[in-house]
Amino acid sequence: MEEDMETESLSLLIGDSDEHQDQDEDITDRFTDEADTPMEINPASESASSTGEKLVPELTVVVIGDTNSVQPGSRNLLLAHDDQAAAVDDCIHFSFKLYDLCGRHISVINLLGLQNAEQLEQESLLGHIDQIVHEQGIHAFLLLISNGQHVSHYTSGVQRLEQIFGKESLAFAITVVTHGSDEKCDSALTDLKASSELDEKRYHTCSKHMSDEKEIMALIEKIDVMVSDNEPNRYRGAVCTQNKEQQLIMDQKTSEEERTSDSVVHQTAESDEEEDKLEDAVETKNKCEPVSEPDGVINSETNETAEQDNKTITRDSEIESVDTSAANEKGCINEYTDEDKDQDGETQLYENSMKNSEEITSAEQSQRDIDTLLSRLRLDNYKNQQKLTLENFLSLGPPVKQHQETSEQDLARTFLQRLMMLDHRARYILVEQNSAEESHPNKVQTANSTDADENDFDVFFSTVPNTDQHDRHDIHPMDVQMAVFHSSDNFLRQNMVTKLSQCQYALPLLVPDPFKMDIECPLWTLRQIRKSWKRTDNSNIVTMSNIPIYKAETPMVSFFRLGSISSSKSQLMNALINNRHNTFFHRNCPGNSKSRYLMDGVAEIAWYCPAGKSNDAFSDCIAFCNLHGDALAHEKQRDILIEKASVNVVLLPTVKKGGKSSAIISALLKSPKPLICLIADNDSAAIQKKPGKYMMGLKDKSQSDVPEELKKILRKMLSVQDVSFKLETMANVPGIRVDENDGVCLEGKCAALQILELFHELDVSKIKETFLQCQGQLWHEWCNKNKELYHLRGQIEKQKCQRQQELKQIRQKQYQIPSSPLMQLFTENLQKLSSNEKIYFLKWTGILLDDLSTDDLSAILQQYDNKWCEVLALRKKHEKSDQLKNLQIELEEISTKLQSATFGLEHIFREMGQLYEARASLTNKIKRGQTNWSMYPELAAELMISGHPMELLDGDAGHVPLTWISSVFDVVIEKLGDKQVFVLSVLGLQSSGKSTMLNAMFGLQFAVSAGRCTRGAFMQLVKVSAEIQKDFKFDYVLVVDTEGLRALELEGNTNLHHDNELATFVIGLGNLTLVNIFGENAAEMQDILQIAVQAFMRMKKVNLSPSCVFVHQNVTDIGAGERNMEGRRRLQEKLDKMAQLAAKEEVCDAECFSDVIAFDVQKDVKYFAQLWEGSPPMAPPNPGYSESIQELKNIILSKASKSNGMTLLQFKNRILDLWKALLNEHFVFSFKNTLEIAVYRKLEAQYGNWTWMLREALLNIENQLHNRIENENLDKVDHSYLIKEMTTSHEEVKTAMKTYFDENEDKEMLAQWRGRFESKIKEFHDEQMKGVKRKLEEVIQQKKARKKLDDKKTDFENKLLQKSKELARELRDMAKNEGLELELDVEHQFNSVWDVWVNELTEGTGRIKNIDIEEEEFCVLTELGIESSLMHERKDSGKYKKISTIGNFIDYVTLTKHQDLGDKSEQSEDTERETKETKRQRKNIVTRLWEGIKKSFGFGPEVQLDSSSALPHEEQRAIRDLIRYVEKVTMDIIKSKSVATRGYNRTYLHEVLKIVKEKLQDSESRKKPFAFKNEFKVDLLLYVCDIAWNQLLKSHHNFRNNNDALMYLESKKKQYYSIFVSYCKNNSSAAVLAELIGGQLEASVDEAVYNKTAIDLAGEMKSSFPPFTGNKVNLEKHILQSLAEEEDFDKYMMYIQHPRKLVESFIKKAVKEYISTQQDKVDSILKKNVTSTMQLLSRAVHSATEKVRSQRGNTDMWMGEFSRLLKDHLKFNTNCLQNFSDIDNFDFLKEELDKGLETVSEKMGSLSVHRMEEFSVRPDEILIDQLCSSCWAQCPFCNAICTNTLEDHSPDDHCVPFHRPYGISGWHYRGTVEFSINFCSTSVASDHHFYPHYNSEQSIPFKLYRTAGPKYAHWSITPDESKLIYWKWFVCRFQKELEEHHGLKFQNRGEIPSEWKSHTKEEAIKSLENM
Repeated sequence: MEEDMETESLSLLIGDSDEHQDQDEDITDRFTDEADTPMEINPASESASSTGEKLVPELTVVVIGDTNSVQPGSRNLLLAHDDQAAAVDDCIHFSFKLYDLCGRHISVINLLGLQNAEQLEQESLLGHIDQIVHEQGIHAFLLLISNGQHVSHYTSGVQRLEQIFGKESLAFAITVVTHGSDEKCDSALTDLKASSELDEKRYHTCSKHMSDEKEIMALIEKIDVMVSDNEPNRYRGAVCTQNKEQQLIMDQKTSEEERTSDSVVHQTAESDEEEDKLEDAVETKNKCEPVSEPDGVINSETNETAEQDNKTITRDSEIESVDTSAANEKGCINEYTDEDKDQDGETQLYENSMKNSEEITSAEQSQRDIDTLLSRLRLDNYKNQQKLTLENFLSLGPPVKQHQETSEQDLARTFLQRLMMLDHRARYILVEQNSAEESHPNKVQTANSTDADENDFDVFFSTVPNTDQHDRHDIHPMDVQMAVFHSSDNFLRQNMVTKLSQCQYALPLLVPDPFKMDIECPLWTLRQIRKSWKRTDNSNIVTMSNIPIYKAETPMVSFFRLGSISSSKSQLMNALINNRHNTFFHRNCPGNSKSRYLMDGVAEIAWYCPAGKSNDAFSDCIAFCNLHGDALAHEKQRDILIEKASVNVVLLPTVKKGGKSSAIISALLKSPKPLICLIADNDSAAIQKKPGKYMMGLKDKSQSDVPEELKKILRKMLSVQDVSFKLETMANVPGIRVDENDGVCLEGKCAALQILELFHELDVSKIKETFLQCQGQLWHEWCNKNKELYHLRGQIEKQKCQRQQELKQIRQKQYQIPSSPLMQLFTENLQKLSSNEKIYFLKWTGILLDDLSTDDLSAILQQYDNKWCEVLALRKKHEKSDQLKNLQIELEEISTKLQSATFGLEHIFREMGQLYEARASLTNKIKRGQTNWSMYPELAAELMISGHPMELLDGDAGHVPLTWISSVFDVVIEKLGDKQVFVLSVLGLQSSGKSTMLNAMFGLQFAVSAGRCTRGAFMQLVKVSAEIQKDFKFDYVLVVDTEGLRALELEGNTNLHHDNELATFVIGLGNLTLVNIFGENAAEMQDILQIAVQAFMRMKKVNLSPSCVFVHQNVTDIGAGERNMEGRRRLQEKLDKMAQLAAKEEVCDAECFSDVIAFDVQKDVKYFAQLWEGSPPMAPPNPGYSESIQELKNIILSKASKSNGMTLLQFKNRILDLWKALLNEHFVFSFKNTLEIAVYRKLEAQYGNWTWMLREALLNIENQLHNRIENENLDKVDHSYLIKEMTTSHEEVKTAMKTYFDENEDKEMLAQWRGRFESKIKEFHDEQMKGVKRKLEEVIQQKKARKKLDDKKTDFENKLLQKSKELARELRDMAKNEGLELELDVEHQFNSVWDVWVNELTEGTGRIKNIDIEEEEFCVLTELGIESSLMHERKDSGKYKKISTIGNFIDYVTLTKHQDLGDKSEQSEDTERETKETKRQRKNIVTRLWEGIKKSFGFGPEVQLDSSSALPHEEQRAIRDLIRYVEKVTMDIIKSKSVATRGYNRTYLHEVLKIVKEKLQDSESRKKPFAFKNEFKVDLLLYVCDIAWNQLLKSHHNFRNNNDALMYLESKKKQYYSIFVSYCKNNSSAAVLAELIGGQLEASVDEAVYNKTAIDLAGEMKSSFPPFTGNKVNLEKHILQSLAEEEDFDKYMMYIQHPRKLVESFIKKAVKEYISTQQDKVDSILKKNVTSTMQLLSRAVHSATEKVRSQRGNTDMWMGEFSRLLKDHLKFNTNCLQNFSDIDNFDFLKEELDKGLETVSEKMGSLSVHRMEEFSVRPDEILIDQLCSSCWAQCPFCNAICTNTLEDHSPDDHCVPFHRPYGISGWHYRGTVEFSINFCSTSVASDHHFYPHYNSEQSIPFKLYRTAGPKYAHWSITPDESKLIYWKWFVCRFQKELEEHHGLKFQNRGEIPSEWKSHTKEEAIKSLENM
């Protein structure tokens, strides 16, 4: 992609070659000619062609910068390739797109990628531009730079602009930062202003594709503003063409070029400048010619061999001769100028000028070769400021090619990727050929001969010209390495060189920079390297060393050659260091090429590290340095190596006096340093010519003999040599550039050194104690105290309060610790340093801290080792003396010291976390001058985002700082968004290679202390690259590395618990866990498998489902398929066995491992080769290991592609949930997935909305059908009709559900409940349909039952109508005859006859009486044998009314059995330890009685309990259960009786009371420690009567209203008086009918309006009234708030004991208050329904009248149509409106009805919502049905209500978010009156016990509460420390009331903690927000 873009940009830049043949052609003229070709004419082109004149642009803009900053194409408005521009095919063109956009002629000159064009092309182009500048000028220069690299690109771009156009051009420049479509560049301006003097007005941002019109128009506007501001308004300066530019650059870099003469052999310092230039020319000429030998390192040696053997080589002879003559000439020139410089100055100047011209040619060729190389490797964009970074390679990309061939373009990337994976074959990557015709270097050539007579022998051995030899050779492997090195920034270099070191390759020490033309020592890149070795002294004592290599002081042996030799120097050095590995690249290495460009002059260094064995080549660590190329040509490097070396080894082609070589040898012979001369053409043995000076011939010597001889000589020399080499001293070498001296690196180092200065003269073991006090003893103490909170004993709540106070005090102490200078400096630097400086700062700090502690750690480890040996020696003697004890104490002290001396960056970050946690836990504000601790999470988050590892689990304290981690993730989410991550964790034994595996797989560097294994757990973000993003559903992989299991530091149970805790935590966190098994040791395998399997089983039980891959490392012969199958079989067997063992411990059914987790032994097990290919420390990594890494990575990616991962927020919550659960001993019972709970609660709220949609629709349908039934239009309810009517609503609900489950951000988590909720919605729908059908069928039955009465009523009304009509006529006639005023006597006349009419009509019909409650109760109770005196006594006392809320029933019972009054209430271990003697000494009579019952179950005499005592809680609950049972039975019986249709009968009450009495008798027949008193029995019967009367009276009232004829007629009196009056006035039948209809409609409209208003009001409150809008938890929260505000103890008791009653009461009260407080809103609902109903009536009147008029119908037709239109909406009976057939003027009827409706409407306007209670549909009842259809199970301990919104939520357990102190429901300590004040959620994590039944002798541990019986088994009580303050306040506020209610005391073990009493009501209410 990048290459295509580059090619496209260059084609724009240079044009076609044909055009360049005529470079003087005017560009504008050419444009005009080209525009004549047939194409769509643009206004710009049309204007040009029509006039024939040169088009002068309004604006001329030059675009300069890097090609990567823009995406050219048809959409690009600035640089688009439309047809006309493409025809010109040049970089200078008018932009038609811009003309279309703004109507202006704008000329765009594209100079993007100018620096990469050929010289002639650059000169041609700049020549044209120079002409444009002089003719019309440049208005603006647009400097395009890419976002993310804007700082470096800006600097280089400004320099380039200044070089080409001059400094004056900067006044016309605008900087444009381009970005990708998904990028933001908000900080770019800030960055540029910080690093330069950028003017904000001359700054712009836009997308790379430049297709946004607004962005381009804004840019043009900025150009216009700049042009108007500039004076002059355009640039007309000179353009620096290529020749001028080259001369300018050469002039500027003269001093630099003088330093590049390191390949020319200098004598002593020469002062003559011309002579220096001459030598530079010679050097450059030689240096720039491509070296063509196959040996990539010592190519000139090969050249020498070729010349000696006269072998044919494929090399340009001209280059060869130039090289030879140049080499000879160098020697001559030097000798001449040294002797005769002053005499022959003129000759010198002449020759120097000749050499300068050669130098230019040679330098150009060299630079072109290097540029070509970089271009082939796609590294040409990284030559200057822009460099490859770690970010390019730390992202998760596509799989790395292992064995496939790689294209040249991908060679560099593949090299780095494989190197990161520790594949030492990264140097030997196969390159694919571009075409079939292109030849491989070893391809067999075919000679085509047509001469049949030619001798076969001659033909076969004839020389065939190498026709396939191309000018472009294969890329040399070391050129790839060095090209990547030069193209990388310092951090990637450091990483790369560290990996090279791990691969046991030589490292660059001195590197000629091909761009800056100087020599660099990359000291920074070597800083991270550590080496380990074992030194053997003369006494054969082995000493271990493990130190950073820059600190190592070792002898150094330097190798270099003078001239060309046949022997390979590098191969010889490999034989000295490691004969099995090519430490230095040599000619026989795979992939060697005929050309190389970047290795000559490079000095590489490698270290030999002995293993402390007898076969070590050397007894101590030795550095070997190799100077590549001819040392004669690289004087600077040679001199440095000679100076630094302990021994110099020189390779010579021959011994020849004279020349430069002999001069150097002479100087070395005079030097005191040892010297070894190896001579190619000499066959002599090794001879010591003088002390320390050896000579040895190489001719005819075996390749194995020479290295062995050299080893002997070197051992001898080094044994007496004191000179040592230290890498750090290279920084002091003059004349070379050290990378650490770069400004940014120095800034970071200076900041780190400031920190290090704080530790001056301070013992390293005291640093943490001095500067990091928060994480020391205080933090460890806090962790221990916090863990104790979950393992409390004795008086739990008191201990809890005490521990919490102690925790607060520790935090207070941490808070009071002043911020140390270390933390101030550290955080200040993180805040003020730039991003790069910050990385350097952290790296330097880590390096310096490791440096600081390395020596101390080594010394302490040595002490520990010595002391441990002494302990072992004594143990062997089986001594248990004081000496052994003392030694063990000393050993512990050393171990503690070792812990203190371990000090790294992670400890500083840990301190940041502790400082933050201490301050965040307290409410104090930040003081002036105090460090802004609130910024700490942001600092840590920025580092985490940049790829820095972050400590998750503190390995020293064994604790997760939850507040800190949570805050860091909050900031990460704020900065990145809530990205999806795939969490990969690793688990394994200590030192099993987990971190190594992760680092190799992802190129990571997990933070570990110097020389220590990982402690705790670290996490690091790895971004998923854009290349593979489309294949995954997440943006990052979050890698979690952990400390090893079975750590030696822990022993026994501590170790086991720690390992199980860590394994559970790590496996629970990960989407995928790598279980790392090292070696084939069966015992170790069993250890890790047992821990892992148990952890996976725990995950299964808490509904987490991570996947796993088992990684079996260090397995020999992994290639054997049979062995792999056998290994997998054994692993499967072990896993199954471990699963069975774990199942027993975790109480889970599992027969095999696949029952625990989805696992395929064929796919989920990966065998790894051993890491090292041989024995460390000199062994390179095994290639098979890197292959295994890649295969494992592919497995991980395959599994990850099927995973959704989790969001960062979900991961944060997972950490919190897992850790809190792990703090408890029983993880499975303790785990609470807070995120899952939150998601479920939202789902419950949605479920409430969906059910309401269905309920509301059904209520409306029910109303319609009810009206039809009453209107006699329906006599059967069809279920299919209901389904049809509900289809729309049901489909809407299903659609809403599908949308919610499919599109919700938590859809993956919601998936587990989808099926259940879909099923529940269907069940709800079906049940509601059945309920509506049942109700309507009851209405039909009632309608049928009163059919006879209804017919009578119709008959009554018709007769009344007729009588009224007749009487009115009679009175009218009389009045007319007698001349009287009729109005005066009408009412009297009507009243006088009304009673007569009623009596006449109801003759023989009896009146239905009201129920006499007192009489009925007395009769029924007397029949049941209740004494009347006792009955009246109990009724008068009124106590029976509160029987359901009594707390202590002690006054209602008498003891029948000597039984301990203790209950199942909790029993602490202290109580269990009480002796029987102590119990017998108790004076309490109740206790003595209960003690007696323990010994005997026989019935004894009844004993009256003391009133201050209390029944056992279990018995109290049994009595309450009895009361609830009879309540339910009573309601069921009464509802089953059709009282509303049949009326009341005394047998109904008798039946209820008889069943209650029988239940009492049944209860007494069972074994109980007491018997009920008669008072209880009578009170219970009276209480039942009360309940029954409430329902009976209501039903009987309805029956009386519907069936009492007299009452019915009395209700009609007013209406018929009105009709009578109307008749008296002689009104028409139409007027009377209208009045009758109006009277009937008035009541119907009332009912219809109120019913609809009730439904609408319920819907409004459901959607807007806060208590009703959410789920059940939300409702409970508001109820508790209401109770607290009222402070009514009786209501609290009702809530605790009868929660549903209280909730219903709350809903009713809430509705009333809502109606009164929201009067306007309620009235608007009411008026809306009145309006809609009246409109319906008006339409019905109009429609009926129109139908009768159009069809000439009669009254019956009108009435039929009118009733049809109203049948669904209003009750309207036409039976009593039959005698109006004489009406023929229906318009008049309509007018009368309209008047009547107006009257009705006026009356409706005065309706009050308070009358809704009179109607059948009420909003409170609707809401009760909606909100109370949930689970009402109560916690068996504290009576808390299950908060699940689903009534039947199986298989899920009952649960509540917060429990209560279960003493409030009557729990107390057995045998005492002491309340228990513990919370359920605390007790289940304690060691306390409880008795499940009053007669239980065996107590049950709270931890096993589920085993206590059915009502316990289905409750999930999660240990939780986050108690609601609310219930603590409640206990304190109502202490006295609770004591009186339960007959218990808050004393002794039940004493209320003082901390509880400090809480206020406001705090209690506020704490409800946590629900």
